[in-house]
Amino acid sequence: MKNKRNNELAVCGFAAVRALEQHIEKISRLYFTADRAPAFGNLCRTLSQRKIPYNQVASPEELQKLCGSIHHQGAVAMIEAPELGAVTGAELSAWAAQKEKALFLDRIGNANNFGAIVRSAAFFGFSRIVIPEDEQQAMITTSAYRVAEGGMEQVSVYTVLSATAFLEGARRWFVRVGSDARGVVPVREARKEIADNSFILILGNEEDGLSFSVRRHCDILAAIPSPAPENNIDSLNVAQAASVLMYELSL
Repeated sequence: MKNKRNNELAVCGFAAVRALEQHIEKISRLYFTADRAPAFGNLCRTLSQRKIPYNQVASPEELQKLCGSIHHQGAVAMIEAPELGAVTGAELSAWAAQKEKALFLDRIGNANNFGAIVRSAAFFGFSRIVIPEDEQQAMITTSAYRVAEGGMEQVSVYTVLSATAFLEGARRWFVRVGSDARGVVPVREARKEIADNSFILILGNEEDGLSFSVRRHCDILAAIPSPAPENNIDSLNVAQAASVLMYELSL
């Protein structure tokens, strides 16, 4: 939940708040329940030294009011609302030179899916995530932060005005791999086609998949073949698919 007056974002969830201990400069306030107090002893001492307020709340309901969620897990930290940077050609060139693994999200609309993708991205070393400025695209929210369970501190999220302009610009440095249930290239074969080149993995909207314009800007359309096609389940949840694809493409 975002506090518009103070330009703050509530981060809740035990793992997500604990991850901020390594980025203490982000915290403006910390709240926790009595049963979580022992886990935050060292953090509270550091906050005290920096004159950053913290408080043990009387009831879990107080945390629910702060973050707008019943899934706070006994801890809420207020941070400055993240400002997403734009992506320049120079940055794309640097990412490619450093063999950075990148994700582009084509209108992933559910904040929980966004958070789960961020968590997997951090696990598999996809440190750059680019999202479009689109009303269908989930942004960095309290829910996304909680589901990421510390992953938000391990990735950098960028925004672009135009998905197609970004992907066209990336063509110079990256192989653009779109995830598509109808794709003709099994993901393991896609890894061979990428070889040692830098690549961007592109994930589509939960309901519609990749937009037509984004599909046209993919060099490879990769699919996850089902080992049980007789069950008539033709695709995975986008967050689940993201984990499989990132694993296979990282081998």
